[in-house]
Amino acid sequence: MPRHYKVIVSAEAQRNIEEILLWISNSAPQAAERWYDGLIAALRNLSSFPSRCPISPETELCLIDHEIRQLLYGTGFWKYRILFSIEGDTVLIAHVRHSARLYIGQEALREEDDS
Repeated sequence: MPRHYKVIVSAEAQRNIEEILLWISNSAPQAAERWYDGLIAALRNLSSFPSRCPISPETELCLIDHEIRQLLYGTGFWKYRILFSIEGDTVLIAHVRHSARLYIGQEALREEDDS
């Protein structure tokens, strides 16, 4: 029998989702509803075998100090990265970010390079 994980959405990820939903709904309310419904389904799917998702670039590039995995959600311009960690029997959703954004930690590196 497959192991089931509890999926918890952090406050930061919830804010990310709300901001994205507002941004989409400003131009396409029906698309925003479809996007949200699909996102919730993707989050629920992480309750089964979350380790199937690859390690995030933030982890591979040592931009953060703990293992984060990512699930890509959406297509084309509407592709988002669901960033999460697995802690025991819990999947903690840390961020939901547009795939075109810099990786977490790269902002700080750019600021250091600019100074």
